[in-house]
Order: sequence, then structure tokens, then C-alpha cells
Amino acid sequence: MTDASPLNTDEATFIAVARSGDTARFALITERHRRELQVHCYRMLANYDDAQDMTQETFLRAWNKRESFKGHAALRTWLYRIATNACLDFLQKRDDRTPLPSEVLYLQPYPDRMLPEDPQESVVSRETIELAFIVAVQHLPPRQRAVFILRDVLGWPASKAADALELTVASVTSALQRARVTMREQLPDRRLDWRSPAPHELSQDERGVVKAYIDAHERNDLDGLMSLLRDDLRFAMLPELGPVTMTAKDAVDGWVAGGLFQRGRDDWRGIATTVNRMPAAVLYLRAPEDAEYRLFAIAVLRIVDGKIAELTGFDAAGKPWLDAPPAL
Repeated sequence: MTDASPLNTDEATFIAVARSGDTARFALITERHRRELQVHCYRMLANYDDAQDMTQETFLRAWNKRESFKGHAALRTWLYRIATNACLDFLQKRDDRTPLPSEVLYLQPYPDRMLPEDPQESVVSRETIELAFIVAVQHLPPRQRAVFILRDVLGWPASKAADALELTVASVTSALQRARVTMREQLPDRRLDWRSPAPHELSQDERGVVKAYIDAHERNDLDGLMSLLRDDLRFAMLPELGPVTMTAKDAVDGWVAGGLFQRGRDDWRGIATTVNRMPAAVLYLRAPEDAEYRLFAIAVLRIVDGKIAELTGFDAAGKPWLDAPPAL
């Protein structure tokens, strides 16, 4: 596997470190790639915890294979190759016990604070980290998934992707064509030019809807909540319920029937945040006998024309979730 750029300081330094066996310097050099590798693993696996584990596995494999790095490829490319194959090994085991279509049940949100900080290095356009995209990618067989991410998300040429996956260029081209068909089927209403970044920042409209969503909870305002939802709402509550389409009224009636809203009794608090470059609310619920608001769920919203078109809830009751305090 070769890159067009000649051996540079980063690669030369890494080779020297590999020969010296200096673990501290090795960690310093590879750590700068952690966030983008973690996003890559997340796209492959759709699970934040697994992505963290596979990123660590990547560094372990890199250390064990350090003497095989000769500088013929960029260090970054070499690490991506190791990460991709670590994920493929992991998927071979996970897919044996979790066949399609239940892959959505292990979906986890990705905290924006863990995305790469440098936009030139992030390779994270909003459309390739949103939940709908991540779920759609899971419908691709693992190796086809890897080809699609390397080619259409990261923008690697076919020869480079083929080297990374030990495939022929013809196999990569064929796999990419099949992957694109599946992605169009899964995301028929989305723009499919993944390498053209969409804006990263939330719009004022999106921020306003999140605030109204939280306010409706805190006021126990079911009518206000219903007014925020599109009538073709796509709703999921993971891991219990996969995505279904329902009217706004059916959604709210279902939440009430399930005991989520009890007029005059429920006491909610919410914190606006972002995950997967999408607006989200961290919701806390206080029971009548409790002095504290307990972490209940993370609601990730896709907002279209001022209405919530997709609402993906993640059950967080009794579970630690990143920096969100367990109670308020």
C-alpha cells in the first residue's frame, strides 16, 4: 500500500520510535489520531463503547506490528487499515449473535465533544455521522461497509481501499456499487454526496425546537409536545423499540399509556446538547417520592421545517452516560 506523499517527519519519527521500542513516544504519536479513528470505528460498529474498545485495540495491534511499518504509506493510512480490520474481526463475532435487522438495538449516540477538533482533519460531515446514516450503513455486509466508508466517506481511491482490505480493485468497485444501491434504498430522501460536508452548526430553528421540546416536558404540556411532532414521525426507543412511523397523536398517546406522562404528577427537567451533530435533549424525571431528578433518557431529534421528523430515544435510566450527571 502506497500513498502519493513521500516519507515525512511523522512517518520517519514513527519508524525511529518503532525501532527503539519507546512506548511513551509511540503513544504520543498515535494518540493524535485517536478521535478520527474512533469516529471511523463508530461508523463501522454504530456503538460508542465498542468504537472506544476497537480504537484501543487498533493502538495495541499497531504497537505489536510497529516494526512492519516501513513508511510506504502515511502513518494515518496505516492506522486506518488496522482499525478497519479490527472492526471487521469484531463484526464477524458480533454478527453471529446479532443478525440483521436487529442491528439497530445496539446503536448508541456519539457525543459531539469527542469528535475531532480540527475540521480539516475530522472527516466528519454532519450527514455522515447522523443517526440515520449510521443505521443505514449497518445494513451493509461488513466488508461492503468498510469499502463504502473508505471510498465514499473518507474519499480513498479504489487502489488504496483495495490494499487496506486485501481485495482487488475490481472487487472494491463492485462492492461500492452494491453499497450505494443499499444506501439509496435506506436513505431515499437524503443527499448522497457524502464527501461534500454539510454545515456542522445547528440552525437557529433547530435550537428553538429543542428548547420548545424541553419546555413542553417541564410544563407537562402534551398539546405543546404534540405540536412539535410531524404526523409522519419516525420514532424509536432503544434498545426496546426499533424505528416505527406514527402520527404525533399516536406517539403522545403511546407515551401517556406507557406511563411517561401523568398529568399534574410528572416532574421533568431537560438539558439541551448535541450528539452525532444532531440536536438532542438529556431528560431527567423526578418521581413524587424522590428529592432528585434522575437521568431518564437521551432524545436525539431530526428537525425538518421546524418540526421533529425523527425522534430516537436512548434509555439512560440507571446508566452512566458520558458527562451527564446521573441526577440533578
